Amino acid sequence: MSDIRVGLVGYGTAGAFFHAPLIHATPGLALAAVVTRNPARQAEVAAKYGATGVGDVEALWERCDLVVVASPNRTHVSTATAALARGLPVVVDKPLARTAEEGRELVRLAKERGLMLTVFHNRRWDGDYRTVRRLAGEGRLGEVLRFESRFERWRPEPKGGWREAGGSDEVGGLLYDLGSHLVDQALQLLGPATRVYCESDVRRAGVAADDDTFVALAHAGGARSHLWMSSMAARSGPRFRVLGSAGAFVKYGMDVQEERLRAGAAPGMPGFGDDEESRWGQLGTEHDHRTVLTEPGAYLDFYRGVEAALREGAAPPVDPESAVDTLAVIEAARLSATQGIVVHLG
Repeated sequence: MSDIRVGLVGYGTAGAFFHAPLIHATPGLALAAVVTRNPARQAEVAAKYGATGVGDVEALWERCDLVVVASPNRTHVSTATAALARGLPVVVDKPLARTAEEGRELVRLAKERGLMLTVFHNRRWDGDYRTVRRLAGEGRLGEVLRFESRFERWRPEPKGGWREAGGSDEVGGLLYDLGSHLVDQALQLLGPATRVYCESDVRRAGVAADDDTFVALAHAGGARSHLWMSSMAARSGPRFRVLGSAGAFVKYGMDVQEERLRAGAAPGMPGFGDDEESRWGQLGTEHDHRTVLTEPGAYLDFYRGVEAALREGAAPPVDPESAVDTLAVIEAARLSATQGIVVHLG
């Protein structure tokens, strides 16, 4: 059976460090073409993956069976719409769209055309988050009361680029970027949110989009999520602190997979997603706790799921309607931050 030819739109951070190596490592998928105008990047994709570099998306359609959209956020909807209109299934990097309504329109178009649409919420396959889900599912925490989750960095000097310099038209800032992961994880763990409160600030000179944001969610089941994302955290808090009626789980340090992808490690190598023992989390109470092995991270499972969806008609690895739910919360958070109110969701 021939490989599914994948066309990748964009070869910046998302395309080069995440999508391209994961696609290349997935049996049944072959990176066939990459949209990038940069000659050095075109040479790189040819040398590393045997892929053809093309200058625009119009040169992509006839070269692929699946389109992966990893271009700047403002282009996600237009590029995905164009691919679906040409009868091609689509993977869209997060965020799916700028608004929930734009996301719903993409979902509607994919259903109308009978095409797969999924969203790269890869942090569902972080080892630390998989550990939280396992502990909660096994009842080790009792009833989960509060979910605290952080993506904090110390970057007092802006890196530049559209994520920091652009406003809402660029779909930039940490709420859309890291917040997409944090909100998605909270909703997957604890279910729908009914109320949203947000504090969002721009702390650094020369930056136009939020770089220090906090979101609080009240979930329909009674639990609460407190989510932090910041570029101005000189000292990081725990990646997770999950409080339950029977105990707590506390974990420091980020999932290892991004670091290893950036270092050029092959995602299919043994131990790729294994956490270091020194960073395993603690489960229990203040005076009675023990170390818990971190579940292996499994980013490859996303593209394995894509391959199964296209070959076998399996459900896509991320239901795009769940990505729309995340966008609805982000929209509510933006409104909350602007008006200083708690926003109620229907």
